[in-house]
Amino acid sequence: MNWAAWEQVENVLQKFSVKPIVSVIPDNQDASLNVGPPVQRFWDRVRAWQDRGWSIGLHGYQHLYATPDAGLIGIKPRSEFSGLAYAEQHLKLRCALDVFEGQQVTPRVWVAPGHSFDATTLRALRDLGIGCVSDGFSFFPHLDSNGIMWVPQQLWRLRRAPFGVWTVCYHLNHWRAGDVAGFASQVEEFAGMLTDLPSVVAAYDTRRRSAADVVFSSMYRQILKTRRWLHQRV
Repeated sequence: MNWAAWEQVENVLQKFSVKPIVSVIPDNQDASLNVGPPVQRFWDRVRAWQDRGWSIGLHGYQHLYATPDAGLIGIKPRSEFSGLAYAEQHLKLRCALDVFEGQQVTPRVWVAPGHSFDATTLRALRDLGIGCVSDGFSFFPHLDSNGIMWVPQQLWRLRRAPFGVWTVCYHLNHWRAGDVAGFASQVEEFAGMLTDLPSVVAAYDTRRRSAADVVFSSMYRQILKTRRWLHQRV
């Protein structure tokens, strides 16, 4: 990955005592993510993040897209998991967790590659002891009918919102100095409003999805599709 940018980002997070979700691929085989030389003692770093109270996200298994299925979220029409049979999904997830367990890393939340997973993925995750998902569109986190906690992920940059709990997703492999500086400025501005995953889960551990969440999810998904269409047209 882009370790030069990441190390600056990590310094910013520590400076402002931010405890993020850090998504880790257990066995990365996706060549498109090889944007720089690997670092030595990678898993020592992951364990250090965990020791600081950062939440480690299980980001798939090998980050290799296997199907053209957009899954439940519908953002990207390809998936490492969605559309596959339970046995195959369960095996991939078991292998992913075996890597983490071998490195003394405990994932706290599922973060799907490409935001793509289906009901079968959720069943396999639940059966393997992962009961929290960082994805979907709603104003607040909620429990689904199967006891899975959904912490919504609606933004790709920090910005103000009138109410609700908002998760911001950053991909920084192509960041330059200006991107890091902008990130640092935003974190400083919003530092007093930032929280962490355990606090959010504890605050909403009995909340169920509301009608407003359903309406918001439908509208927000359509907005994202329209923006993507306009971007492709341009």
